[in-house]
Amino acid sequence: MNASAIRHVTFEDLGLLEPLLKDFGFEITYVNAWELDRQAAEMAELVVFLGGPISVNDGADYPFLTEEVELAKARLAAAKPTLGICLGAQILARAIGGSVHPGSTKEIGWEPISLTDAGQASVLAPLRHIPVLHWHGEMCKLPQGIDSLAHTPGCATQAFIPGSNALALQFHIEAGADGIEPWLVGHTGEIAQTPGVTVADLRADTRRHGTELRTAAVEVFQRWFADIGFHQ
Repeated sequence: MNASAIRHVTFEDLGLLEPLLKDFGFEITYVNAWELDRQAAEMAELVVFLGGPISVNDGADYPFLTEEVELAKARLAAAKPTLGICLGAQILARAIGGSVHPGSTKEIGWEPISLTDAGQASVLAPLRHIPVLHWHGEMCKLPQGIDSLAHTPGCATQAFIPGSNALALQFHIEAGADGIEPWLVGHTGEIAQTPGVTVADLRADTRRHGTELRTAAVEVFQRWFADIGFHQ
């Protein structure tokens, strides 16, 4: 089985999801978004749209985003397993007719999510009361009929199910368990420009919460794999 991980910056990778996928027998192919082969990605058993510091609304500057949205539409229409994380969640939101706009506040750091009733009945149940890593300044507005699975004070839509065999996460559960140094370097400019956010605090909170998140995140992904028909 092939898993295609579409990335926008090298350090925002599959994280702890990578060894899990290998345990399930996947061969992983990282694809730079601007070098996307849509036909190959449409045929992959799993596609993961990863995060990045740009917005899905930046298509004029980064035309490859339009290709990603079209790929997402095709995979959702075919009910092929598809995961979107952060920017990836925005791509899936656009693919189902939703929109993305600035949130009331930028969320960078560790904070628990509040699960909705639908979220508590979903694969996200293990995340209840568990701090997760947030790194975004925008939020998704979903079309009618698609429910939010989780929220925080600054973001009403932290997760959703865009279609059969698909999942979208605005936050990060794949990252942080093994350290956050590449993120602290790669996002140094944004950290410096965000009041109340410091490298020292992010590093300390990652040490404090990373192990607990790893346990919950592994359970979330294992539940999702089971739901979409992947078995070890």
